[in-house]
Amino acid sequence: METKILIPVDGSKTAGRTLEKIITLRKRFPQQLTLLHVVDVDKLAYRMIPDFQIDMVRENAGKAGQLVLDERAKALEEAGFKVDARLEFGSPRQTICRVANEEAFQLMVIGRRESTGEIRDVLFGSIANYVLHNVACPVLLF
Repeated sequence: METKILIPVDGSKTAGRTLEKIITLRKRFPQQLTLLHVVDVDKLAYRMIPDFQIDMVRENAGKAGQLVLDERAKALEEAGFKVDARLEFGSPRQTICRVANEEAFQLMVIGRRESTGEIRDVLFGSIANYVLHNVACPVLLF
């Protein structure tokens, strides 16, 4: 039985570098990988958007998220991996942890952004840091 590996991704350079490392080390990874992109619904809750446009904004955010996911999956597939690409809506921190824990993933591979020094990072930490402390499986940080 192959190890179930979850890889949360977004459109950042950090996620791209993480996938590059996985491709470079492909002989150490199982052939089947699960990519997860979470559309951050908190960012969609902008006060100036009229209620009748919220569904449209959510739909467009989902389309943009799917494009990111497809691009990331294509890179892995071209390297010989089989990819289960998943799109979810919610808070990235909670959604990544929920998926990892409820679906019994055995390893998570996630990129860690360099600290930007922003107050938000100091107070709340990064998504990678949050996930590291809230999933049951081991986490490999790149």
